[in-house]
Amino acid sequence: MTPEPQPTGPSTPAGPLVRLKNVNKHFGELHVLRDINLEVSRGEVVVVIGPSGSGKSTLCRAINRLETIDDGEITIDGKVLPAEGQGLAKLRADVGMVFQSFNLFAHKSILENVTLGPMKVKGMKGAAAKELAMSLLSRVGVENQAQKLPAQLSGGQQQRVAIARALAMQPKVMLFDEPTSALDPEMITEVLDAMVLLAKEGMTMIVVTHEMGFARKAADRVIFMADGEIMEQATPEEFFTNPQTDRAKDFLGKILAH
Repeated sequence: MTPEPQPTGPSTPAGPLVRLKNVNKHFGELHVLRDINLEVSRGEVVVVIGPSGSGKSTLCRAINRLETIDDGEITIDGKVLPAEGQGLAKLRADVGMVFQSFNLFAHKSILENVTLGPMKVKGMKGAAAKELAMSLLSRVGVENQAQKLPAQLSGGQQQRVAIARALAMQPKVMLFDEPTSALDPEMITEVLDAMVLLAKEGMTMIVVTHEMGFARKAADRVIFMADGEIMEQATPEEFFTNPQTDRAKDFLGKILAH
Protein backbone atom coordinates (compact mmCIF):
# COMPACT_ATOMS: atom_id res chain seq x y z
CA MET A 1 0.00 0.00 0.00
CA THR A 2 1.36 3.43 -0.90
CA PRO A 3 1.37 5.90 1.96
CA GLU A 4 -0.77 8.97 1.38
CA PRO A 5 1.24 12.13 0.67
CA GLN A 6 1.49 14.45 3.68
CA PRO A 7 0.73 18.14 3.23
CA THR A 8 3.85 20.29 3.26
CA GLY A 9 4.54 23.87 4.24
CA PRO A 10 3.00 25.94 7.04
CA SER A 11 -0.67 25.29 7.58
CA THR A 12 -3.26 26.98 9.74
CA PRO A 13 -5.03 24.61 12.14
CA ALA A 14 -8.51 24.10 10.75
CA GLY A 15 -10.31 24.28 14.09
CA PRO A 16 -11.49 27.33 16.04
CA LEU A 17 -8.94 29.98 16.99
CA VAL A 18 -9.97 29.92 20.67
CA ARG A 19 -11.50 26.90 22.35
CA LEU A 20 -12.52 26.45 25.99
CA LYS A 21 -13.44 22.94 27.04
CA ASN A 22 -15.12 22.16 30.39
CA VAL A 23 -13.39 25.12 32.08
CA ASN A 24 -14.02 25.58 35.81
CA LYS A 25 -12.77 28.23 38.20
CA HIS A 26 -13.42 28.79 41.92
CA PHE A 27 -12.58 31.73 44.13
CA GLY A 28 -12.75 29.93 47.48
CA GLU A 29 -16.32 28.67 47.81
CA LEU A 30 -17.50 30.72 44.86
CA HIS A 31 -17.80 28.77 41.60
CA VAL A 32 -17.20 31.60 39.12
CA LEU A 33 -16.85 29.58 35.89
CA ARG A 34 -18.98 26.45 35.58
CA ASP A 35 -18.13 23.97 32.85
CA ILE A 36 -17.57 26.63 30.20
CA ASN A 37 -17.49 25.33 26.63
CA LEU A 38 -16.88 27.96 23.97
CA GLU A 39 -15.38 28.11 20.51
CA VAL A 40 -14.45 31.30 18.68
CA SER A 41 -13.65 31.17 14.97
CA ARG A 42 -11.04 33.23 13.14
CA GLY A 43 -12.36 36.71 12.37
CA GLU A 44 -15.37 36.29 14.66
CA VAL A 45 -16.45 39.05 17.05
CA VAL A 46 -17.99 37.60 20.21
CA VAL A 47 -19.52 39.96 22.77
CA VAL A 48 -20.01 38.64 26.30
CA ILE A 49 -22.71 40.31 28.37
CA GLY A 50 -24.49 39.57 31.63
CA PRO A 51 -25.09 40.91 35.14
CA SER A 52 -22.22 41.87 37.45
CA GLY A 53 -20.61 38.85 39.08
CA SER A 54 -21.62 36.51 36.25
CA GLY A 55 -18.01 35.49 35.49
CA LYS A 56 -17.54 37.55 32.29
CA SER A 57 -14.25 39.22 33.25
CA THR A 58 -12.89 36.01 34.78
CA LEU A 59 -13.65 34.22 31.51
CA CYS A 60 -11.81 36.92 29.57
CA ARG A 61 -8.79 36.83 31.92
CA ALA A 62 -8.64 33.02 31.89
CA ILE A 63 -8.18 32.99 28.11
CA ASN A 64 -4.65 34.36 28.48
CA ARG A 65 -4.05 32.83 31.91
CA LEU A 66 -4.19 36.06 33.88
CA GLU A 67 -6.54 33.89 35.95
CA THR A 68 -5.60 30.27 36.45
CA ILE A 69 -8.31 27.67 35.95
CA ASP A 70 -9.09 24.71 38.21
CA ASP A 71 -9.73 22.26 35.42
CA GLY A 72 -10.63 22.07 31.76
CA GLU A 73 -8.58 23.12 28.76
CA ILE A 74 -8.02 26.31 26.79
CA THR A 75 -6.43 26.20 23.35
CA ILE A 76 -5.29 29.12 21.19
CA ASP A 77 -4.85 28.31 17.51
CA GLY A 78 -4.76 24.58 18.26
CA LYS A 79 -2.17 24.85 21.07
CA VAL A 80 -3.05 24.15 24.70
CA LEU A 81 -2.40 27.14 26.95
CA PRO A 82 0.34 26.06 29.38
CA ALA A 83 0.10 27.04 33.04
CA GLU A 84 3.43 28.90 33.13
CA GLY A 85 6.88 29.29 31.59
CA GLN A 86 8.15 30.39 28.19
CA GLY A 87 5.43 28.54 26.30
CA LEU A 88 2.83 30.65 28.10
CA ALA A 89 4.68 33.90 27.33
CA LYS A 90 4.85 32.90 23.65
CA LEU A 91 1.14 32.06 23.45
CA ARG A 92 0.25 35.19 25.41
CA ALA A 93 1.92 37.25 22.69
CA ASP A 94 -0.80 35.88 20.35
CA VAL A 95 -3.52 37.22 22.66
CA GLY A 96 -3.85 41.01 22.93
CA MET A 97 -5.64 42.36 25.99
CA VAL A 98 -7.26 45.73 26.70
CA PHE A 99 -8.40 46.34 30.29
CA GLN A 100 -10.78 48.72 32.06
CA SER A 101 -7.80 50.77 33.22
CA PHE A 102 -5.35 51.73 30.53
CA ASN A 103 -2.20 50.37 32.25
CA LEU A 104 0.11 52.62 30.21
CA PHE A 105 3.63 53.32 31.50
CA ALA A 106 3.23 56.81 32.98
CA HIS A 107 6.87 57.88 32.53
CA LYS A 108 7.13 56.78 28.87
CA SER A 109 5.81 58.61 25.83
CA ILE A 110 2.85 57.26 23.88
CA LEU A 111 5.22 56.13 21.13
CA GLU A 112 7.49 54.34 23.65
CA ASN A 113 4.47 52.63 25.21
CA VAL A 114 3.55 51.12 21.85
CA THR A 115 7.08 50.20 20.66
CA LEU A 116 8.22 48.58 23.92
CA GLY A 117 6.49 45.20 23.43
CA PRO A 118 7.55 44.56 19.82
CA MET A 119 11.17 45.51 20.64
CA LYS A 120 11.50 43.63 23.95
CA VAL A 121 9.38 40.56 23.24
CA LYS A 122 9.62 40.18 19.47
CA GLY A 123 13.11 41.61 19.00
CA MET A 124 11.93 44.16 16.45
CA LYS A 125 14.44 46.87 15.48
CA GLY A 126 13.71 50.41 16.67
CA ALA A 127 12.94 51.93 13.27
CA ALA A 128 10.56 49.10 12.30
CA ALA A 129 8.85 49.23 15.72
CA LYS A 130 8.41 53.01 15.40
CA GLU A 131 6.94 52.67 11.90
CA LEU A 132 4.52 49.98 13.11
CA ALA A 133 3.58 52.05 16.19
CA MET A 134 2.89 55.19 14.18
CA SER A 135 0.70 53.30 11.71
CA LEU A 136 -1.29 51.80 14.62
CA LEU A 137 -1.61 55.14 16.44
CA SER A 138 -2.87 56.58 13.17
CA ARG A 139 -5.34 53.70 12.85
CA VAL A 140 -6.89 54.55 16.22
CA GLY A 141 -6.69 58.31 15.57
CA VAL A 142 -4.02 59.45 18.08
CA GLU A 143 -0.86 59.69 15.95
CA ASN A 144 -0.52 63.41 16.77
CA GLN A 145 -0.16 62.50 20.48
CA ALA A 146 2.89 60.23 19.97
CA GLN A 147 5.41 62.34 21.89
CA LYS A 148 3.13 63.12 24.85
CA LEU A 149 2.97 61.30 28.18
CA PRO A 150 -0.19 59.34 29.06
CA ALA A 151 -1.26 61.91 31.69
CA GLN A 152 -1.47 64.54 28.93
CA LEU A 153 -4.17 62.56 27.10
CA SER A 154 -7.87 62.14 27.82
CA GLY A 155 -9.13 58.78 29.05
CA GLY A 156 -10.57 57.98 25.64
CA GLN A 157 -7.25 58.74 23.95
CA GLN A 158 -5.35 56.64 26.50
CA GLN A 159 -7.64 53.69 25.89
CA ARG A 160 -7.11 53.99 22.14
CA VAL A 161 -3.35 53.96 22.78
CA ALA A 162 -3.86 50.80 24.85
CA ILE A 163 -5.61 49.23 21.84
CA ALA A 164 -2.70 50.26 19.56
CA ARG A 165 -0.22 48.83 22.08
CA ALA A 166 -2.01 45.47 22.11
CA LEU A 167 -2.18 45.45 18.30
CA ALA A 168 1.57 46.17 18.07
CA MET A 169 2.22 42.59 19.21
CA GLN A 170 0.32 41.45 16.09
CA PRO A 171 -1.97 39.16 18.10
CA LYS A 172 -4.24 36.50 16.63
CA VAL A 173 -7.08 37.43 18.97
CA MET A 174 -7.93 40.56 20.99
CA LEU A 175 -9.60 40.41 24.40
CA PHE A 176 -11.40 43.47 25.73
CA ASP A 177 -12.43 43.47 29.41
CA GLU A 178 -15.02 46.25 29.80
CA PRO A 179 -12.78 48.70 27.92
CA THR A 180 -15.15 51.66 28.30
CA SER A 181 -16.35 51.28 31.89
CA ALA A 182 -13.78 53.73 33.31
CA LEU A 183 -14.51 56.40 30.69
CA ASP A 184 -16.71 59.47 30.71
CA PRO A 185 -19.75 59.07 28.41
CA GLU A 186 -18.42 61.41 25.70
CA MET A 187 -15.21 59.33 25.42
CA ILE A 188 -16.92 55.97 25.11
CA THR A 189 -17.95 56.47 21.49
CA GLU A 190 -14.42 57.19 20.25
CA VAL A 191 -13.12 53.95 21.79
CA LEU A 192 -16.07 51.90 20.52
CA ASP A 193 -15.60 53.38 17.04
CA ALA A 194 -11.97 52.21 17.03
CA MET A 195 -13.18 48.74 18.07
CA VAL A 196 -15.89 48.65 15.39
CA LEU A 197 -13.21 49.47 12.82
CA LEU A 198 -11.08 46.57 14.08
CA ALA A 199 -14.06 44.24 13.86
CA LYS A 200 -14.71 45.30 10.26
CA GLU A 201 -11.07 44.62 9.42
CA GLY A 202 -11.54 41.00 10.48
CA MET A 203 -9.77 40.93 13.85
CA THR A 204 -10.90 38.04 16.07
CA MET A 205 -12.31 39.70 19.19
CA ILE A 206 -13.82 38.65 22.51
CA VAL A 207 -15.38 41.68 24.16
CA VAL A 208 -16.84 41.89 27.67
CA THR A 209 -18.97 45.02 27.72
CA HIS A 210 -22.12 46.73 28.96
CA GLU A 211 -22.43 48.61 25.68
CA MET A 212 -25.43 47.04 23.99
CA GLY A 213 -25.12 49.34 20.98
CA PHE A 214 -21.67 47.93 20.27
CA ALA A 215 -23.00 44.37 20.64
CA ARG A 216 -25.75 45.10 18.12
CA LYS A 217 -23.44 46.82 15.66
CA ALA A 218 -20.23 44.77 15.74
CA ALA A 219 -20.91 41.33 17.20
CA ASP A 220 -21.26 38.18 15.14
CA ARG A 221 -22.46 36.42 18.27
CA VAL A 222 -23.68 37.53 21.69
CA ILE A 223 -22.99 35.30 24.69
CA PHE A 224 -25.12 35.85 27.79
CA MET A 225 -23.58 34.73 31.10
CA ALA A 226 -25.15 34.47 34.53
CA ASP A 227 -23.95 32.68 37.69
CA GLY A 228 -20.74 31.53 35.99
CA GLU A 229 -22.52 29.77 33.15
CA ILE A 230 -23.14 30.51 29.49
CA MET A 231 -26.94 30.72 29.56
CA GLU A 232 -27.47 31.38 25.85
CA GLN A 233 -25.72 32.51 22.70
CA ALA A 234 -27.17 33.85 19.48
CA THR A 235 -26.76 36.50 16.81
CA PRO A 236 -27.36 40.03 18.16
CA GLU A 237 -30.65 40.21 16.24
CA GLU A 238 -31.93 36.95 17.74
CA PHE A 239 -30.69 37.68 21.25
CA PHE A 240 -32.06 41.21 21.56
CA THR A 241 -35.41 40.48 19.92
CA ASN A 242 -36.04 36.98 21.21
CA PRO A 243 -34.05 36.00 24.33
CA GLN A 244 -34.68 32.38 25.33
CA THR A 245 -34.10 32.31 29.09
CA ASP A 246 -35.84 34.15 31.91
CA ARG A 247 -32.47 35.41 33.15
CA ALA A 248 -31.72 37.02 29.77
CA LYS A 249 -35.23 38.49 29.51
CA ASP A 250 -34.89 39.96 33.01
CA PHE A 251 -31.40 41.34 32.23
CA LEU A 252 -32.48 42.94 28.96
CA GLY A 253 -35.63 44.31 30.57
CA LYS A 254 -33.54 46.18 33.14
CA ILE A 255 -30.87 47.35 30.68
CA LEU A 256 -33.06 48.37 27.76
CA ALA A 257 -35.62 50.12 29.96
CA HIS A 258 -33.14 52.95 30.59
